[in-house]
Amino acid sequence: MKIYISGISGTGMGPLALMAKKAGHTVYGSDLLKGAIYPELESAGIEVKIGEQDGEFLREKLADGVDWFVYTSALPAEHPELKMARKAGIKVTKRDELTAFLVEALGLKMVAVAGTHGKTTTTAMIVWASLKLGLPVSYIVGTTLGFAKSGSYKEGDKYFVYEADEYDRNFLKFYPWLSVITSVSYDHPDIYTTKEDYEGAFRQFEAQSEKVIKECDFDDFKLAGEVRRKDAGLASVAICEMAPEIGLSGIVTTMNEFPGVGRRFERLTDGVYTDYAHHPEEIAATIDVARDEAKMRGLKRVVVVYQPHQNTRQHEVKDSYRDAFIYADKVYWLPTYLTREDPNLEILTPEDLISGLVNCEVAEVAKLDDELFDKIIKHRDNDDLVVLMTAGPADGWLRKKLGI
Repeated sequence: MKIYISGISGTGMGPLALMAKKAGHTVYGSDLLKGAIYPELESAGIEVKIGEQDGEFLREKLADGVDWFVYTSALPAEHPELKMARKAGIKVTKRDELTAFLVEALGLKMVAVAGTHGKTTTTAMIVWASLKLGLPVSYIVGTTLGFAKSGSYKEGDKYFVYEADEYDRNFLKFYPWLSVITSVSYDHPDIYTTKEDYEGAFRQFEAQSEKVIKECDFDDFKLAGEVRRKDAGLASVAICEMAPEIGLSGIVTTMNEFPGVGRRFERLTDGVYTDYAHHPEEIAATIDVARDEAKMRGLKRVVVVYQPHQNTRQHEVKDSYRDAFIYADKVYWLPTYLTREDPNLEILTPEDLISGLVNCEVAEVAKLDDELFDKIIKHRDNDDLVVLMTAGPADGWLRKKLGI
């Protein structure tokens, strides 16, 4: 089979290209820039066109016969290659279907991590421990890792560790050897119209899995925050399934050294952190981590800068904010980052959302401007811990202001 991958050299697609080549398929693709996996693609003899993705390279390959066009979710609907592939009438999918196909073709045992919250951190913890303990794993994680590439595949690997996202029901394409379920709380109302529909998708995912881990003991872990200790517990149980000969005590020691991942309580500078939390349960859990971290580092107060994500979601979760910030000493509330919106819904303002908090007096409306940045620096200089919570552009804004 001939497979064309658009966005081929990044950590999300590059390992899949290497897997497809190993499985005996002809693989080529394109990318705007040379991503992290480009040198490995080059070594494997995979033809990659770097530069403008105007469709000319794809047109050339279509003339030779392309069976399957795979693209990243970052590609817009009007992307020249995507439009050309659809017009050509060949198979066109995102990466999840190719992932499932290759896992089966290569005889890999899939360890899939799913859940509303915590799946990225838990996936990264399994990867961290696997690499430290020398287990034969391939993996793809949905964030940057300070200790390794975000994706990897090498000959001889036995397991494939994967962050299985429920958005757009993507995880239902998989039939894992082992599934780890971190949490299930209603989310993505633009995809799942009811809570029952959302929970039903997770039940289906569990039914498609050979083994499922949902509970664990996490008393022996020393990481900051109960939620992070629980993630470590789930990851350790998964490692025990993969390598029962190692023993839990050795896994706990390794897990307690976990250095963290990008955008999940990531330290930007002394006293300033960034996190992907944008759901009330994630917010409360992240504040718990922040309180533990502040205590360990001798910092005074926990200050939250919050940018909600998606107005559609705000209509679903606004009542759940009630006590989500109860352990925050100060909250700066930004306007909602708007994406994939229902034009018929009223845009909820920061004032609308703050008014429902039991401790609304600690929150104030803010904007991404110099005034807010000055306040962040002042809190940091006063030995407070500041954590930005956002799935939107506020993260990039703060990094730029800090010169990162």
